[in-house]
Amino acid sequence: MTEQERENYFINGFQEELGQQEFSGGVLAQEFLAAKEQAGERLDKVLSTLCGEGQSRSFFQKLIKGGQVQVNGKGRKANYCVNAGDLIQVEIPKAQEIEILPENIPLDILYEDSDLLVVNKPKGMVVHPSAGHYSGTLVNAVMYHCKDSLSGINGVIRPGIVHRIDMDTTGALIVCKNDNAHLHIAGQIKEHSITRRYLGIVKGVVAEDSGIIEGTIGRHPIDRKKMAVNQRNGKRAVTHYRVLQRFSSHTYMEFELETGRTHQIRVHMASIGHPLLGDSVYGNGKNPWKLQGQTLHAAVIGFLHPSRAEYLEVAAPLPEYFVKLLEKPL
Repeated sequence: MTEQERENYFINGFQEELGQQEFSGGVLAQEFLAAKEQAGERLDKVLSTLCGEGQSRSFFQKLIKGGQVQVNGKGRKANYCVNAGDLIQVEIPKAQEIEILPENIPLDILYEDSDLLVVNKPKGMVVHPSAGHYSGTLVNAVMYHCKDSLSGINGVIRPGIVHRIDMDTTGALIVCKNDNAHLHIAGQIKEHSITRRYLGIVKGVVAEDSGIIEGTIGRHPIDRKKMAVNQRNGKRAVTHYRVLQRFSSHTYMEFELETGRTHQIRVHMASIGHPLLGDSVYGNGKNPWKLQGQTLHAAVIGFLHPSRAEYLEVAAPLPEYFVKLLEKPL
């Protein structure tokens, strides 16, 4: 990359992932250009933001110490202060296969037959194993419940999982028991034909009784762990909303997804100035009720059954914390 090309990236103000390549031995090499907003930050912190995907700063400190990180072609220490326009190159060793084991974790099953089940996921439960979450996940629980009867299309880390909801979002989630069911449900998700209605409490008083938010959603240009309304690299996202009850400083709402992008409701509501109550990622961090994450519940999911071709709609009751919250002076 020439100096002029690097300057163009710098002027545009975008954090660009310049490319990645897998070398022999399973090492993934990535290149980034530091943005203006990252100037003056420590190298290890910048790396955990750019390509952390759940990895800690200590993980990147080890890579830096091992000579697997270069800045402008030179090795640097973890406390190196990044400059805007720095070319950062990282070599990340390929992750080792982790054995995922069944665990006898109670499930709140809303519906079940030979093809699938719909579970009411509790707050704080991760859907499938990932860095830092190799046990206690929904996958561990359904592996115990379903034994060997789970679809294998998404591999050993995500058996039966055809879609996800965030760790701190509660509610209805489909788990597929065979590949035929998985393909049918995945096809409906791709076509946006599945009914998905959520309930949530947002900050502020929403003026309109109902409305539509349409704005592309893509990876945040600076913080790679976040999503953003981003015309440049986003995908079309549409959220329909309806006000259920207005309080003095909050609003109880229903959301229906026309599309299903990562963090869609959270990002869309934050974009119009009404982040979800308790959302520490897209909100302002103030949390007077000491909530665990966003106040969001997947209340209804509806789909064509993969074997019977009949429409099936399953509702998940509000969790206790949510019911009690609605009784407070919001």
